[in-house]
Amino acid sequence: MSKLTPLTDELYDYLCRHRSADDPILEQLRAETLSLFGDASRMQTAPEQGTFLRLLTAILGTKTAIEIGVFTGHSSIQIARGLAPGGKLLCFDVSEEYTQVARRYWERVGLSDRIQLTLGSAIDSLASLSAEASIDFAFIDADKTNYISYYEAIVPRLRPNGVLAVDNVLWSGRVIDPRDQSPDTVAIRACNEHILADDRVESVMMHVADGLTLVRKLS
Repeated sequence: MSKLTPLTDELYDYLCRHRSADDPILEQLRAETLSLFGDASRMQTAPEQGTFLRLLTAILGTKTAIEIGVFTGHSSIQIARGLAPGGKLLCFDVSEEYTQVARRYWERVGLSDRIQLTLGSAIDSLASLSAEASIDFAFIDADKTNYISYYEAIVPRLRPNGVLAVDNVLWSGRVIDPRDQSPDTVAIRACNEHILADDRVESVMMHVADGLTLVRKLS
């Protein structure tokens, strides 16, 4: 028997209210993102997901983190806030327009010295990093058709017991709709199966926001 509680709007509101409160700057960032980018603001991580990422980063004692897909900086602020003293978050994105907002908010919250942004192909940028297994935590939330490529660039660089979080793995439920053969849906399905079959890691898919898979590097 399933123990999954159906999430009504009222229950979701209750869930969001029973977490550590965001500061006003994060609320302002979410509001400005909606004002500037309209429907595209859906690319922003959900508030409770941001809190989860911050807690997870802190629990791991993260010194080195990677984020692929920055948008306007909501998730990067939360990840950077969870870093251990002296920690660094390496961010990769292709949009100058979106990340201009992120840079401004990183400055406002005093995290610019912890975050390094690289614009351009994340695959090329990741390939230029050391092959040493030294990454503590990584978060993928970018173009879906490259998910497996991002995954394969990151997993060898995760330290043993390092964690990778992959966003949008449920894709609003479209992953189980066989009629949906759009490139993004097909790519997410393929990535989900790729992770499941990977004996280098153990993983769990969680019903957080639009679905979040956590991957732990075994050795």
